[in-house]
This record gives sequence, C-alpha cells and structure tokens, in this order.
Amino acid sequence: MTETIHIEGLQTRVEEALNSIRPYLQTDGGDIKIVSLSKDQVLTLEFVGNCSSCPMSAMTFKAGVEDAIKRSVPEIKTIEVVNVAPL
Repeated sequence: MTETIHIEGLQTRVEEALNSIRPYLQTDGGDIKIVSLSKDQVLTLEFVGNCSSCPMSAMTFKAGVEDAIKRSVPEIKTIEVVNVAPL
C-alpha cells in the first residue's frame, strides 16, 4: 500500500512537471502523456499529436521534457519515450 501511494505521489509530480511544458508542445499541436511509472522509478512517456511524428522530438525531449522532470522529480531514475525520433 505504501509503495502505491509513493508511486502515485511521484506520478502527480511528473504530471505537474509536464504541465509546465505542455503549453509549448500544444502550441505546435502536440502533447505528451505518461504511459507508465514503475516501482523502480522508470518513467515511460509517449509523444502525441504532432509531437509523435516531429523530427525535433528528441531535442524537445532532452532540452525540455527530461530537464523539467529531472528538476521536479529527481527520484525518477530513467525516462524513456516510446516514440521519440533518434538524434
């Protein structure tokens, strides 16, 4: 039970971090969503809308998304994006 509460708290903080950058993604017709957050603090995300096919998605992830999450939720060990274009 305690672990579930911990994961839910982390997920809430990740959503808050994503909300800080969502307006920039939404301006270009895209967004990002949480696919999963494991008990080992591995976060899996997915770009949606225009972001899912954008050739700049890797840069957006590194310079915006990853940075925002790591600043707000340093407990997250790994961040993966299921559909990011390679750098």
